Amino acid sequence: MKYLVLLVVLVLGYAWWRGQRRAESPPPRRPTSAATPQDMVACAHCGVHLPRSEALTHGPRTYCCAEHQQEDAH
Repeated sequence: MKYLVLLVVLVLGYAWWRGQRRAESPPPRRPTSAATPQDMVACAHCGVHLPRSEALTHGPRTYCCAEHQQEDAH
């Protein structure tokens, strides 16, 4: 019987200790806002889509790399 009382006291002590740890922990961080969407363009040579900020432009045409820009110029 005294072992049962000891077990109950230990379980209650553990539950109290866990509750104290949760109260002291900092609140979870909010996720940062998502990046704003970018315009996507297709490469005039191979058709791959990429953000406009990463594309190379030559007049009205856009390219994914300098190699495709040079090949399309010839």
